[in-house]
Amino acid sequence: MGPHPAVAAIRLAVRRVLHDLLTEHHTRHSAEHNSAPGSAQTSPEPPRTAPQTRPQPPLVLVACSGGADSMALASALAFEAPRLGIRAGGVTVDHGLQPGSDTRAAEVVLRLRELGLDPVESAAVTVGRDGGPEAAARDARYAALDAAAERLGAAAILLGHTRDDQAETVLLGLARGSGTRSLSGMAAVSGAGGRYRRPFLELDRQTARKACMVQSLPVWDDPHNSDPAYTRSRLRHEGLPALEKCLGKGVVEALARTAQLSRDDADALDAWAGQAEATVRDAAGLLECAKLYALPPAVRRRILRRAAIEAGAPAGSLFARHIEEVDRLITGWRGQKAINLPGKVVAQRQGGRLVIRQG
Repeated sequence: MGPHPAVAAIRLAVRRVLHDLLTEHHTRHSAEHNSAPGSAQTSPEPPRTAPQTRPQPPLVLVACSGGADSMALASALAFEAPRLGIRAGGVTVDHGLQPGSDTRAAEVVLRLRELGLDPVESAAVTVGRDGGPEAAARDARYAALDAAAERLGAAAILLGHTRDDQAETVLLGLARGSGTRSLSGMAAVSGAGGRYRRPFLELDRQTARKACMVQSLPVWDDPHNSDPAYTRSRLRHEGLPALEKCLGKGVVEALARTAQLSRDDADALDAWAGQAEATVRDAAGLLECAKLYALPPAVRRRILRRAAIEAGAPAGSLFARHIEEVDRLITGWRGQKAINLPGKVVAQRQGGRLVIRQG
């Protein structure tokens, strides 16, 4: 008799991601071996003392808070990784936002080790205030995970975001009015070099919780996830249930599909903008307003956003309204003054050119 359907589902999702990572790992090792000095031997008799070395198995970490989603992910990684010859470890981040958070982090470390994961670490962080409490905690968490991956030489970090998380992210993006990229939600692969992988984006939250229950895995329910002071919590416990009551079941699945469709569109437009950017710059590298005006708005605004970020505007603080103001320097020019952007970046029109730089 096979495993419970919920357990089988989470293991299959993780197995697929691990297969992708193995393929990437072997491809990278082969490329490095073939490009190494002396790898292209012209002699008919290569040296016998230099056998090809096998690549060390990659290390994959799971980011685990102790909640149902990440504990289910940790259990699936612990089961699948040894069967594929992959080393598996874990990291838990102590945000220090609640009394006893250090004790809880130590408990998560113990649980991960009991699953057979090694190495396992706890990383304590200091959460700032930039962007609000949720954004600040997220920034601190990812910084800690990046540092752990670099220190341990991990090929990837698995994150336990589910289809429900994806639906919430799409709705939050819709509320901000940030455009197609914001509606595309979370990517299955993201971060520098594809470091972050999200195996559960096609699984619902209940499947992960059920998998923990049938495996007798203890889980911790973060009180912040039910605190109405947080926007995502209100959306989870009030907004989405209200939508399902009004529109019927299937809202979460529909929003997740919207995310994927939006991501496909956004990727295509980003590629178009990347190709078009070189054609709208003059010999000095300045953006020419007449050529920008001729582009479709979706492409033009992507070029403007990219130019603002390159000039020093923080991507997380650069909203659609900022780009619309800059866009009006091109489409509605009436001698406007310079536009102030986040990060002390200034955009202004000068002699038919758009100049975006630190003010």
